[in-house]
Amino acid sequence: MMNCKYFSLCGSCTLYGLSYEEQFKRKIDFMKNEFREFDIKDFELFRSKESRFRDRAEFRIFHKDNKISYAMNRIDKKAPLEIDSCEIVNNSIYSLMPSLKREIEKNLILKEKLFAIEFLSSSTRDILITLIYHKKIDEMWQKEANILSKKLNTALIGRSRKIKTVINRDFIEEKLKTGEKEYLYRYLENSFTQPNSSVNSQMILWTKNKSISFSGDLLELYCGHGNFTIPLSENFNRVLATEISKTSIKSALFNAKLNGVKNITFVRLSSEELISALKKERVFRRLEGVRLDDYDFKTVFVDPPRAGLDEKTREFVKSFDNIIYISCNPVTLKRDLKDLTKVFDIKSFALFDQFPYTNHLESGVILQK
Repeated sequence: MMNCKYFSLCGSCTLYGLSYEEQFKRKIDFMKNEFREFDIKDFELFRSKESRFRDRAEFRIFHKDNKISYAMNRIDKKAPLEIDSCEIVNNSIYSLMPSLKREIEKNLILKEKLFAIEFLSSSTRDILITLIYHKKIDEMWQKEANILSKKLNTALIGRSRKIKTVINRDFIEEKLKTGEKEYLYRYLENSFTQPNSSVNSQMILWTKNKSISFSGDLLELYCGHGNFTIPLSENFNRVLATEISKTSIKSALFNAKLNGVKNITFVRLSSEELISALKKERVFRRLEGVRLDDYDFKTVFVDPPRAGLDEKTREFVKSFDNIIYISCNPVTLKRDLKDLTKVFDIKSFALFDQFPYTNHLESGVILQK
């Protein structure tokens, strides 16, 4: 069992009474039972590190007697739980937490009305700290934050109501080793990133290996910053990737250039808008210069939010030969598979333990017509 003195108290880890293998088996058994109607012959299993695995973290700040401490919600949802360490965050965050707390605690300007601290880091040990306040941050704050950033050798951001102050940069750099290949990414503050880099690498490699024999072009919905898009582009002639977030599209374009990838076109469209464009129901200025009729789409990749695929998108993806489906919610995945398996066979089903010591489990499914 992970050696954490806050097990059974902190609400972050809900499977606190089990060893890593026991809690992972419990989640696997749940998924096997939940999806038994699909007659899955074999689930491919991908484990996490047992501790120090999380690359993103947010802590509330508790103030008492001129002192501050990190705080989490209690598992009983009563008063905040004061903590001085966290065993699930990666080594970079774990090492930085006490020194950051000490420096802020002795600085009234940095400490006053500090509400929360967010950490974003990578497997390269690059790290970005965001300090969130219930006060307006000003030039005096910026001066002290600059000193703190240099002292701790980290990027730093201050946030208060309608204010974002960047100290040196608002991103971190990541190098993901996936099989024999290394991919470069820039992660922007306040945008979605996978929280567990070792499991993320396994997810990327799995999707890449499973699609290596697919032909034609790839359409990706919900592409984010290009996490899967860039590695998968090696398996296809061309890729059209869509995402509704401006920040994510900006990041994806940069990441493609960073990796020297030239066969991807990123477009800021929702899945519903893209479907309308492909059906020639609407014309979008954002698609100017993109000749949709030139694509030979045979595979679609979807990594939707917890709500899964809406009915229109489910019907749309049935027109493809192959579907690569990454899911963060077994409930909506099951609903979607009940519909999709009227047309498709499930060829592979993988379980990825992104969030150890919780009931959460990511899934990957390969469907072929």
